[in-house]
Amino acid sequence: MNYSTHMNRILYFFAVVVAFTSCAESYNIQGASSVSSLDGSKLYLKGIKNNELTSIDSCEVIHGKFKFAGLLDTTMVVNLFMDEQSLMIPIVLEEGNISVRIDKGSCKVSGTHLNEVLYEFIDQHNQLDNRLNELDHRYSQMLLDAIDEETINEEISREASVIAMEEDSLVTHFIVDNFDNVLGPWGFMMLTGGFEYPMLTPQIDHIMSQAPDTFKNDPYVSRYYKAANEIEQRMQGMGDDSGQGTSAAELPDSVIQNMLNGKE
Repeated sequence: MNYSTHMNRILYFFAVVVAFTSCAESYNIQGASSVSSLDGSKLYLKGIKNNELTSIDSCEVIHGKFKFAGLLDTTMVVNLFMDEQSLMIPIVLEEGNISVRIDKGSCKVSGTHLNEVLYEFIDQHNQLDNRLNELDHRYSQMLLDAIDEETINEEISREASVIAMEEDSLVTHFIVDNFDNVLGPWGFMMLTGGFEYPMLTPQIDHIMSQAPDTFKNDPYVSRYYKAANEIEQRMQGMGDDSGQGTSAAELPDSVIQNMLNGKE
């Protein structure tokens, strides 16, 4: 084999490698922070893989700047950690250039489609939280104004119910609108994560009645919905002679835990 032919084959090999590499999806996260306590610290992107919280990438904050970059196995929602402490900043790890801005009391992730959708939802949810928190101030102010306490309770409860319904609607529409991507299961996890145990609610029943198989087969959604149905059936079977099912609140914690572990 002459030198020219050998070099041509080498160049062809590298051309093929570059072509395959360029087809692989990659992420690029450029971050900036005005929070001085983050300077010099190590940040991690952590996400759920094989049912475990796994470190995906890491970097150091230098002079308020940090950067993550790598190839994508699959689009996923990750969270930003400082060592073992979650910064409560979700990021959709997807192809493209992602911008993260961290300031005291606020953060913003932008630059790619799903991150824009996610943070529009987070902004709307924060507005509802702020309205709910404002009710506490209103309650105190109305007491100072010597308004009858029963009247205060009725007004505050009425407004709190309106906010709660708006939140249910916001979360439901967010999940339904994102059935076909990673934000749907993430929203479902956010909705159910605060429950003491897997349970069925009218909101969850409504969501699942519309859900496609791709959403129902998500590992978290599938496990949660199966466990919630099993717990409800067990509780109905433990009712009294009147046919009334028992409530989960009446069951000892050990019984609920055994149900979750498949031991009851």
